[in-house]
Amino acid sequence: MSVDASGTTPAGAPAIAEARRQVEICNACRYCEGYCAVFPAIARQRAFADGDITQLANLCHNCRGCYYACQYTPPHEFAVNLPAALAEVRQESWERHMRPRALGALFHESGVALAAALALGLAALVGALAALRPVSGEGFYAYLSHGAMVAIFTPAFLAPLAIVALALRDYWREIGGERVRLSDIIAAGKSAGTMRNLDGGQGQGCNFEAEDRFSNKRRLFHQLTLYGFLLAFASTSSGTVLHYGFGTEAPYGLFSLPKLFGIPGGIMLCIGTAGLAWLKTRADPQLGAKRVWGGEMGFVLLLFFVSFTGLALYAATGTALVAPLLAIHLGSVLAFFALIPYSKMAHGFFRFAALIREAQHARLRQEGTAS
Repeated sequence: MSVDASGTTPAGAPAIAEARRQVEICNACRYCEGYCAVFPAIARQRAFADGDITQLANLCHNCRGCYYACQYTPPHEFAVNLPAALAEVRQESWERHMRPRALGALFHESGVALAAALALGLAALVGALAALRPVSGEGFYAYLSHGAMVAIFTPAFLAPLAIVALALRDYWREIGGERVRLSDIIAAGKSAGTMRNLDGGQGQGCNFEAEDRFSNKRRLFHQLTLYGFLLAFASTSSGTVLHYGFGTEAPYGLFSLPKLFGIPGGIMLCIGTAGLAWLKTRADPQLGAKRVWGGEMGFVLLLFFVSFTGLALYAATGTALVAPLLAIHLGSVLAFFALIPYSKMAHGFFRFAALIREAQHARLRQEGTAS
């Protein structure tokens, strides 16, 4: 049995044991082999260590097609509900590896209230700082100096990433990950970029929202969210390069890189997160980790709020609404940064690591065949 960083049995041991029971049934049946990467990964083995179950859980995209196709779901005595079993293991793996653990569990189980409270509190903080307006500055810097923004957001961004990095190190050890090659990262990137594991195995999509309906909606909304987020990040990065590399300071024009990246990115994020929230209200909560439904919804709504307030702030340029909207937007961004390790944002890091590990397995099989 694998152990956590403190050398003790993982807190998720009961969930892992139940998932192992169901995985062994799936391995005997193998009806769902073509659905996603989870089932070929199951078929590679006969016995499953704790780390193997954790890897399978983070490889699972919770499309739920296997549940609706399974002949052993309740009321059958085998009571197979693999999406829910893996969702619980996946959730507990995030909580187990993030530090401090108590904060992760608190947010995941009380997400909407905590996200709203934190966002409002941070908005009030930024609003108070904005009251100390600089004597000069253009655009947003007329309300909060560039130096103050850097002093606030640099540690708020880097500290959560450091926590995530430590968690991924522990996760990689738990699942038995090996030295990563560039080819592994590229293969994982292709899988993540196309959301291949949400295509239902035949390209028709998954039936996340309804048993008898296959749809690519969830795949599309995930892609809009992913690429919208990357464009928003590119917008901030390009602004940083323009500021420090070329001495070009904000505000930037409509056809500048920050705006060309940021506006489409914000729109895509709004549509993607709104769509994911809508689908979540239509899906059966019994096929996921029920205890964290609020936390998952809180994360999606917080990300929507960040993108929406960013677009509203740009639309309000030159009006009296800039000051309050700036405080609200920056407060929500700070909340998002602070909660990266303790919200469902963690799934992006862990899932990408799981895809890298799966790419390693594929590469090692090919190398073994070639030799």
